[in-house]
Amino acid sequence: MAIGEAPVLEALTDINAVSVARTELDPASLLLVRLAALAAVDAPRASYLMHIGPALDAGVTIDQVSDVLVAVAPITGTPHVLSASVKITEALGIAVAITEAAISEDATGRQEQG
Repeated sequence: MAIGEAPVLEALTDINAVSVARTELDPASLLLVRLAALAAVDAPRASYLMHIGPALDAGVTIDQVSDVLVAVAPITGTPHVLSASVKITEALGIAVAITEAAISEDATGRQEQG
């Protein structure tokens, strides 16, 4: 039986850490490659959510993400690119909402202390 409080998530985290450690790509390039791969396999929304925040933190722009989708479209096909576009937009919206909630919570905590 798997061990840990969240064995699947922990295993995925470990796999990702090994992948990052074994590449010489800069973080932004690595995340753009991963977004291309997610589009190619028509990944679920959760996969995009795991990557869009780190991509933005690494300085990846929306224009770069669009360029990646345009670049992979002839290979992956229109359905996968359209699916990826919707999922990336949703993940971006969730990431923004989480960030705004954290900022609001931090501001509320400061107001209570001050």
